[in-house]
Amino acid sequence: MAENHTQNKAKLISETRRRFEAEYVADKSDKYDPRDVERLQQDDNWVESYLAWRHNIDETLKMLDESFQWRKEISVNDLNESSIPRWLLEIGGIYLHGYDKEGNKLFWIRVKYYIKDPKTVLDKKKLIAFWLERYAKRENGKPVTVMFDLSETGINNIDMDFVRFIINCFKIYYPKYLSKIVIFDMPWLMNAAFKIVKTWLGPEAVSLLKFTSKNEVQDYVSVEYLPPHMGGTDPFKYTYPPLVDDDFQTPLCENGPITSEDETSSKEDIESDGKETLETISNEEQTALLKKSNPTEPTSKVEEHEKVDSKMKAFKKPLSVFKGSLLHISPAEELYFGGTESGEKKTLIVLTNVTKNIVAFKVRTTAPEKYRVKPSNSSCDPGASVDIIVSPHGGLTVSAQDRFLIMAAEMEQLSGTGPAELTQFWKEVPRNKVMEHRLRCHTFENSKPNILTLKENAFNMSDKTGEDIYLQLNRLLESSRKLEDQVQHCIWFQQLLLSLTVLLLVLVMSFFYLLYS
Repeated sequence: MAENHTQNKAKLISETRRRFEAEYVADKSDKYDPRDVERLQQDDNWVESYLAWRHNIDETLKMLDESFQWRKEISVNDLNESSIPRWLLEIGGIYLHGYDKEGNKLFWIRVKYYIKDPKTVLDKKKLIAFWLERYAKRENGKPVTVMFDLSETGINNIDMDFVRFIINCFKIYYPKYLSKIVIFDMPWLMNAAFKIVKTWLGPEAVSLLKFTSKNEVQDYVSVEYLPPHMGGTDPFKYTYPPLVDDDFQTPLCENGPITSEDETSSKEDIESDGKETLETISNEEQTALLKKSNPTEPTSKVEEHEKVDSKMKAFKKPLSVFKGSLLHISPAEELYFGGTESGEKKTLIVLTNVTKNIVAFKVRTTAPEKYRVKPSNSSCDPGASVDIIVSPHGGLTVSAQDRFLIMAAEMEQLSGTGPAELTQFWKEVPRNKVMEHRLRCHTFENSKPNILTLKENAFNMSDKTGEDIYLQLNRLLESSRKLEDQVQHCIWFQQLLLSLTVLLLVLVMSFFYLLYS
């Protein structure tokens, strides 16, 4: 049965390609971008996504024609960050971030940031297309959940043309990519507008609309990926540049150094960069222990150990800890690197497995060409800790815009932990089983205090004092968040007054119309 289904699907794909080439491309090739026509002939998944939505070849061909004309008109294949006005990227109204309970990526559209304006509608459409095309090329065929956030919106934010474009994106331009549309906190003023939206979706897709408030939205998205105004705990704050966390890639030195370096050297580096970094005994004590354990050891070997110890003394156990469901990660939020003059550019990430099973982990970054990570793809035994060394590669400069992503997932007891087994594991693990945590980068120059790179004489301050400073910083951050929330409430109140004023004006006009008619 499965074999027949596969054969039938292959026939439909082949017939769709043949007929599109003969009936649409042959005499009107200039209607489409040649790259799209070529991709249609090579990418089975792309053809199948159109067939799955329309179910028959005739309707599929019409949809392909409309979709390909739109793709050429808006130059989808050439869209990049420079194609979008910077203010649109900075405002944070449209972006990809987080996952729903089914493991689908969340596509956020925060309507309050956009006011209906014919002058900007094309740029907003390009921004939608930019994000969807970017996602589609990376996650071929995996659907997204649209988070249509209508909190703090009013009449000025209603742009039905823009809403219709978003519907068409999933109905025509990116079929099979829509999991559902979660509409949050819709004002009663927009009830009539969304009755029209239902007619655009069609009966087969109306069931994908989910109208929610703060209580219902958690049925679809867990609190860890919901912002506070939705009742969630996600600390994520949109900033640009760089593009948000969907641009994480594998850094240099996957499971060790680049291939030109010796494997034995790699193992020694990992061991010395790992377990020895968190030792609390001093350099002199370590040297004394080495000499005591092996009094006949050659002087050159003792000196080598001394060099390793001196090199690793720059690392201190970070004070802050993020307590995740699978791993405790330290530091909690920022990786601190030494300045360009200090020479101490490496930094340390400590992972501690808090489960009863082996946890696989991998490290990704927004600047893969810039950093070396050892190890970047490995596993951690129950109750054990793993030290990850992160260092800039080739003298490249650390930027505050760079970010790191720690991904972790629990493995079964009998699973192997070799490179091949880990590769297969990450291909099969469900997205909703993966824990993620993000870290920002921060640099210190010599003139500034640095908890990671100062030498021993800079550590006269006790751990308790450091923790007090950390707590004070947290209080300051919390105060700034509260101030931001107060500002947002003021904006919401102003919008409410404006909406009520418009409503009152309409009622007055209606009264006079009835009075004099």
